[in-house]
Amino acid sequence: MEETPHNCPGTGSAQAGRGAACQGCPNQRLCASGAGETPDPAIEEIKEKMKTVKHKILVLSGKGGVGKSTFSAHLAHALAEDENTQVALLDIDICGPSIPKIMGLEGEQVHQSGSGWSPVFLEDNLGVMSVGFLLSSPDDAVIWRGPKKNGMIKQFLRDVDWGEVDYLIVDTPPGTSDEHLSVVQYLAAARIDGAVIITTPQEVSLQDVRKEISFCHKVKLPIIGVVENMSGFVCPKCKKESQIFPPTTGGAEAMCQDLKIPLLGKVPLDPHIGKSCDEGRSFLIDAPNSPATLAYRSIIQMRLAPYSKNVSAVPARASLRSNGPPASGQSPSGRSPRVPGAAGAAASEGGSPSQTRSRRRGGGAQ
Repeated sequence: MEETPHNCPGTGSAQAGRGAACQGCPNQRLCASGAGETPDPAIEEIKEKMKTVKHKILVLSGKGGVGKSTFSAHLAHALAEDENTQVALLDIDICGPSIPKIMGLEGEQVHQSGSGWSPVFLEDNLGVMSVGFLLSSPDDAVIWRGPKKNGMIKQFLRDVDWGEVDYLIVDTPPGTSDEHLSVVQYLAAARIDGAVIITTPQEVSLQDVRKEISFCHKVKLPIIGVVENMSGFVCPKCKKESQIFPPTTGGAEAMCQDLKIPLLGKVPLDPHIGKSCDEGRSFLIDAPNSPATLAYRSIIQMRLAPYSKNVSAVPARASLRSNGPPASGQSPSGRSPRVPGAAGAAASEGGSPSQTRSRRRGGGAQ
């Protein structure tokens, strides 16, 4: 694995590619040439595009499988309950896009118009974008190295016609890799409100979350706070709470106290969450009285202020559309975007990867 040298002088330094720490670095020649100092023109283009987006919130996790995408989806659901609030959910987990499934949008596709790619709309005020919409099958593997992932994220941020948006929620993959660096770099000039970090109580998860917090500090990404997910299990019959993942080192609460960052709240386990996600429905609507729902709403209403000041305490709609035709005018017809080499891409990028086709919203293959 290629790692940045410990004492890397940085691409903007006069010693870039020339210092002792640069010896053996795979990017030494590039840095020494000065090419690394040239800013990507897409940064300014994205800054201009993001002028219509009021709040940008990243959802991060150090460990996979802690419920980050579930939290991202339900944060978007909750914010969109106010019909006057425009919400966008962007899934940049290129290799494991689960947002289409969780949002009940599998089989949908994006369309291209003169103003760019059009998101898939779950509701008139909730648009979703994911690489999953660009695959011919949800089982297709995306076998990409960093540069292709970065290019896809750049297209999502620059070429998607989000329109006037109050909240852009960005669901990221676990870790601190290419996708995270790309989204922070591209959105830096547009100002990110901050990151919500998801963890579970056990130390094996907290270890990776500490790395995620360190990453945020290094790239100067503000931390809104930490959510402890799967924090105990409340029996629906006897109401007794059990610790499925024991917080052997004090859980997220102790970690947040040590690192002096906010603990936004704790969400208990509820089997209905997984069921709702598999069926592409909002758990907040399906189980309004669940302790997990109450915890979600408390975090979103009370802790994410001022970002969520318009979220209603009671669901504004009885149900959310998971299937059916798009709202009129929301998905302009046109040529569909393609993902080069997403399905069945060769492990080597030197070949000629095949292009995948997208499917029309509610229709068959193009």
